[in-house]
Amino acid sequence: MAIANNSEVEDLSDGEDNDPAVDEVILQDVDLMDEHPDFSPPDSSGDDSGEEYTPPDAAEDTDSENESQPNHPQVHRRGRKQQHIKNDELDEEDQRHGEPRPEPRNAGRGERWRSAPFRPNLVQFQDGDDGLKDERTGWQPLDYVEQYIDSDLMKLIADCTNAMSLGNSGRSLSTSVDEIYHFFGAAILMSCVPYPQIRMFWSNALQIPAISNTMSRDRFFKLRSHLKVVIDYDVSEDKRETNKFWKVRPFMDRILTGCRLQVRPECVSIDEQMIPFTGACPFRQYVPLKPNPVGMKNFVLASVDGLMLDFEVYQGSKTLASKVQDSDGLGLGTLVIKRLSETLTAGTQVYCDRFFTTIQAVDHMLKDDIYLTGTVMKGRVKQAMNKLPDDKTLKHQGRGAVSTVTRADGKLCVVKWYDNKPVVMLSTVHSEKPEDTCQRWSKKGKKYVTVTRPSIVHKYNSKMGGVDMSDRMMSYYRMSVRTKKWTIRMLMHFMDLALANSWLLYRRDNQENGTLRKSIMKFLEFRMVVAQVFLSKCDVLHEGAHVTEEENENGHLPPPGKKSRVAPIPHISVRSSAAHLPEMVALKNPMRCRAQGCTGKSRVRCMTCNVHLCLQSERNCFAAFHTGQ
Repeated sequence: MAIANNSEVEDLSDGEDNDPAVDEVILQDVDLMDEHPDFSPPDSSGDDSGEEYTPPDAAEDTDSENESQPNHPQVHRRGRKQQHIKNDELDEEDQRHGEPRPEPRNAGRGERWRSAPFRPNLVQFQDGDDGLKDERTGWQPLDYVEQYIDSDLMKLIADCTNAMSLGNSGRSLSTSVDEIYHFFGAAILMSCVPYPQIRMFWSNALQIPAISNTMSRDRFFKLRSHLKVVIDYDVSEDKRETNKFWKVRPFMDRILTGCRLQVRPECVSIDEQMIPFTGACPFRQYVPLKPNPVGMKNFVLASVDGLMLDFEVYQGSKTLASKVQDSDGLGLGTLVIKRLSETLTAGTQVYCDRFFTTIQAVDHMLKDDIYLTGTVMKGRVKQAMNKLPDDKTLKHQGRGAVSTVTRADGKLCVVKWYDNKPVVMLSTVHSEKPEDTCQRWSKKGKKYVTVTRPSIVHKYNSKMGGVDMSDRMMSYYRMSVRTKKWTIRMLMHFMDLALANSWLLYRRDNQENGTLRKSIMKFLEFRMVVAQVFLSKCDVLHEGAHVTEEENENGHLPPPGKKSRVAPIPHISVRSSAAHLPEMVALKNPMRCRAQGCTGKSRVRCMTCNVHLCLQSERNCFAAFHTGQ
């Protein structure tokens, strides 16, 4: 059903009338006519330049060579010149606004297709050596997480947070590495036990001692609002212009380093992921039909079981093109595939959806012996669609009807299969054979029916869900911190990503070692164990914590979990009554005076009212407090 919902019924490509090559020829003819009124353009029917382009290594196909070429309709020259100038203006306007570059309009033209069996010549995939597999024997959950989040990263966050707080307000937060560990541990534990409001974790009725006894509520919010990963003053203007995510780049790079440490399997998938955020952000995007359609777009390379291997947060096609070699003339989908395939080895099979799949991307990946498979828009393989039966013919044949065409060089095939709707797929590995069957629901018969399914559809459905698996794991216990700062949202998202990757790797290792299923921790238990370890690193109060007056007098801190109550001040009618006799006791250490409007230090305390008051030559707060003066 996943492949049926991703069908390509409508033609989303630009027509052949907007061919840049045709525009260029027409413009030359118009210029010659302006200079020489008697000039008439030559007839293109007898010119050899109108022949279709054949790849250099294409096999000879006598049936295709005898076919006649279609004649293009004659277009008004002057109108085409004005339209060409208008299109150039629109292209320049799109580049100024940073719109993603589309695929070339003439991509896939000039290629020969034939109805022949597809027999690819593939390079054997060499399994990568997982050097860390032996080292991971006996690892605990924290060991898996430290592949992504280590003490060096926490120290960087603590130093940058203190430096930026000191530079902006003149006062340092005096946070430490342990306190940063505690902050993230509290955020992870909050995602496991969700409350409607974060403040409820510190309420008397619903508080969680692991959180409330280690960090106060105000300290948590203060750290969250001042959390920094870089020192803003050290970042140059050039880096700010070229890297829009410079505020969180060190954190993202550390997570990316951990992802690239994992071994590369034979089959991987590429898809887009949304980082949910609805606040103000200059590079926020809207992608419909997503569970979280608003946020930052992230292109992800993942294994079949959901382990994330590489990612690239989208910040414009120009920035993406600068990270890819030989990027001239490449569309956005090809750029993403080339960028995420940098760490893949020869023989790897890549699966992607119709957003990325183009003939241009296939040819570039074949140069590195990387094989692409995915759904494709009909407009991107127009020459192949001319060889395939139309939708009405396949619908008349019934569900399970399939047709295949192969490119003349034998390296690429296009398969059209009819299920609920026609589905067009492109691959350099799989084809129609061998076929299998699947169960589909029939609305007409109101029962399940057996439908013939080609091999390319079966492989695509079984290999394409890696990124969706990672998204699903992250959505179960997402750290939903309601904040207006996109930087905090990004930090929390990549922390969730690190936890999901760590658990998936932990589960895989235990399954390969033969551990019983009931002995393997679930994802929720895994997160809670990591949160408790993070919280245990912070076992002392920091300078931002509140210290009561009784603690100063006794010289020690109260036991954890017990908070000293502030004694209420009696009403003036009680304080001034004859039955209320104040008793004065001298103090060793001065305390702040509780009288209204006084900022002095008190060395006496009224034992009856339990209030600290001062006695000064110019002001007697003890007498004024009890008489109401």
